[in-house]
Amino acid sequence: MGELFGTDGIRGEANRYPMDAQIAFSVGQAVAYLFKNSEHRTRVIIGKDTRISGYMLESSLEAGISSMGGISYLVGVLPTPGIAFITESMRADAGIVISASHNPYQDNGIKIFSEKGFKLFDEQEERIEKLMLEGSLPKKVPPAKEMGRAYRMEDARGRYIVFLKNTFPRTLSMEGMKIVIDAANGATYKVAPEAFIELGANVEIIHNHPNGLNINDNCGSQYTQDLEKRVMESGADIGLAFDGDGDRLIAVDEKGKKISGDQILMICADMLKNQKKLKNNLLISTVMSNLGLTIACRRYGFQHYASKVGDRYVLEDMQRLGAVIGGEQSGHMIFSDHHTTGDGILAALQLIAAMLNAGKPLSELAAMMDIYPQKLINVDVKSKPEISTLPRVVEAIKQVEAELGDEGRVLVRYSGTQNLCRVMVEGPTDDITEKYCTRIADILKSVIG
Repeated sequence: MGELFGTDGIRGEANRYPMDAQIAFSVGQAVAYLFKNSEHRTRVIIGKDTRISGYMLESSLEAGISSMGGISYLVGVLPTPGIAFITESMRADAGIVISASHNPYQDNGIKIFSEKGFKLFDEQEERIEKLMLEGSLPKKVPPAKEMGRAYRMEDARGRYIVFLKNTFPRTLSMEGMKIVIDAANGATYKVAPEAFIELGANVEIIHNHPNGLNINDNCGSQYTQDLEKRVMESGADIGLAFDGDGDRLIAVDEKGKKISGDQILMICADMLKNQKKLKNNLLISTVMSNLGLTIACRRYGFQHYASKVGDRYVLEDMQRLGAVIGGEQSGHMIFSDHHTTGDGILAALQLIAAMLNAGKPLSELAAMMDIYPQKLINVDVKSKPEISTLPRVVEAIKQVEAELGDEGRVLVRYSGTQNLCRVMVEGPTDDITEKYCTRIADILKSVIG
């Protein structure tokens, strides 16, 4: 990773380097310069989530694009996958999302989509970063008469809702279905309820009053306790929790139990297999997926491949191996027959289609996969040396792996967006899993914490 770009664009505390107005201005300039089209001025879609810092970053990006002769289309608050969709459907040259996804409000981020609606390749991000850091952008600006301008795009939400509805089978109806949605006070707060209401569902929505400071605050896909309670109280058929930028989904079944991304992938892959649409009979997840997913895939007769962590790597492997479904335990899911990127609302529509097709409640479908006890400890770290260069940590991992044998596994990896090292252990019981995970995490803390 470069100085600015991590595994998912540029991210950091808002109003501090590298997430300040100056960097955003430079990103705007670099994108307008690099994606210049000989036929017309560079056209860039800019959208954001509900963080208070989004206003500053939006203005700075727009100013950078205009200064380089580009045209900005401001779509306002829209989920990340909605911005990817608008970029491709508008035939724009690039799309920029201002969001730090599931992070708290004080963080923000910038991620960029290509004209086809895909996240940029590492080499493209490196070219943008090089242009920004070498200081040559001010010399590349055009004369005043060739400066760009910005337009506010009023109908982006409606266009995205039509796209979403078209991914839901016309042969199915949500009439009579009760759904509770947790919008995480984020980018889905208007789009999600409108899409499900238009498809006939009876919708109740919680955490849909963003104030710039409450995005992901004890709500959304990472904190489902309010949603679980509300599903039980209202007798809903399903609860849907999105994250701040709307590219993740975690569900809650009619009994108030949380359903992970792994389980949703399993349910949807089985539906595709039954419809003979599961290309190459293959489901892709990541190395963080629960051991139960691998075993369930074997039981239901399809192939399973574990990719590196990060939805961009899942997508790369889907394209390389010819899969139409892939995702992460955290709730990022890609249905490549429908979209170029992970989309929480789209995933929810596919999950509901699977329930209606099977004629079964979500709790019954979720039982297709046994969940092995899993413990994850996030260790704050000051630096990120290669794990293989830390003898005490390597030895602790080897010992735990030997003791677990075939009954579990260990995964230790750094976060791509935060100063954290994630220690994940799966095992036969909660107590054993907790013990081994704590053992490795404590040694890691003493070495680099």
